[in-house]
Amino acid sequence: MSAVADAVASLDTLALGDLRVRWVRLVGTPAPKVGTGMLRLALAWELQARAYGGLPRGVTQALDQLGRGQTRTEPARAGTRLVRAWAGTVHVVTVGEDQVIRWDGREWRSLSEVARAITGTRWSGPAFFGLKKPAVPKRAAAKRAVAGAAA
Repeated sequence: MSAVADAVASLDTLALGDLRVRWVRLVGTPAPKVGTGMLRLALAWELQARAYGGLPRGVTQALDQLGRGQTRTEPARAGTRLVRAWAGTVHVVTVGEDQVIRWDGREWRSLSEVARAITGTRWSGPAFFGLKKPAVPKRAAAKRAVAGAAA
């Protein structure tokens, strides 16, 4: 058996308190408030992801959005020019070929940082710039609701 398989197998013998301690040591955050079985599964996934590589953050976020079925976010691709009017001022953000976000003569780490600088409040950058859309257009959702009510 490999070291990873041994580590995963050892989780079966741990009580909930021990699993929580193991989570904090491994992940560095408080353990999620879930039952023993779910925490074992989460720890097993973390152990394997660290050993063999987990999913990239973008993939995880996209899967989460798809699973909830609420919205879908289009990525800001290289060469994208985003225009948004706010408080009477038109703001133009560009995403360079190097994937660097530029606005107001500066480089930014994320669209959310730019949205925060423009508005003074916390925003989802993709939502602020119109990259986040409903997963199902409102018209189609309304038709489904009516059809479901009629059935």
